Amino acid sequence: MTDTHAHIYLEEFDNDRLDMLVRSSEAGISKIWMPNIDHTSIDRMLELEEKTSGMCEAMIGLHPCSVNKDFQRELYIAEDWLQKRAFRAIGEMGTDLYWDKTWWSEQKEAFTIQIGWAKKYKVPVVIHCRETLEETIVMVEKLKDENLKGVFHCFTGTVEQANRITAMGFYLGIGGVATFKNGGMDKVIPELDVHHIVLETDSPYLAPVPHRGKRNEPAYLELIAQRLAALKNLSLADLKTITSENAAKLFNDENPAGSN
Repeated sequence: MTDTHAHIYLEEFDNDRLDMLVRSSEAGISKIWMPNIDHTSIDRMLELEEKTSGMCEAMIGLHPCSVNKDFQRELYIAEDWLQKRAFRAIGEMGTDLYWDKTWWSEQKEAFTIQIGWAKKYKVPVVIHCRETLEETIVMVEKLKDENLKGVFHCFTGTVEQANRITAMGFYLGIGGVATFKNGGMDKVIPELDVHHIVLETDSPYLAPVPHRGKRNEPAYLELIAQRLAALKNLSLADLKTITSENAAKLFNDENPAGSN
């Protein structure tokens, strides 16, 4: 399996990171994609990438919750990294109105700039859109062209919204919320095209049942896969194969962004 979204470089894993990676391998995780947050997370993320010999790979981008009055400086740092080395995705980027609506216009500007990077380098965007799903779909619909693809991370929208996303060639990132009793995804997931779904944990956040409320980790992807297989009426083996193939298509390993 591929965990397409995990912040395993964060301090929540400082005490047992090696053991966590061993558990991930034992659970059948062969690849973990690491989304960036802002300039403070880059060094830790790249250090972990270097230590794991290809199992964990880094993205570059600016998380919307890190967008503030200094967002242009943050974007400059991320873009500078694109000149230094190759990355396979632009992310985690997007919009977020959950905590604060102060920087909404700046978030939209940062979103558009990072979409431009993805088009330039022909790599995917990994989109965060908490409390802004509809607005973000509209923005992508306006910016979409043949050079843009990506994934809507932590998708919890409607079937109609899912269809608009997949019609643009984008994928839906499904994680621990799918296992929540009142998460609402049990009504949506059966209607989704499995060929547009990728699995994610968003570790250390959004742990699936029965670990809800505790620290999440990539090994728990098995629980998410089991839930999706049941909801899609597929064998677990088929669900794992299809979503892993989807992840490989999403993150084109032959065309990383930035310098080579």
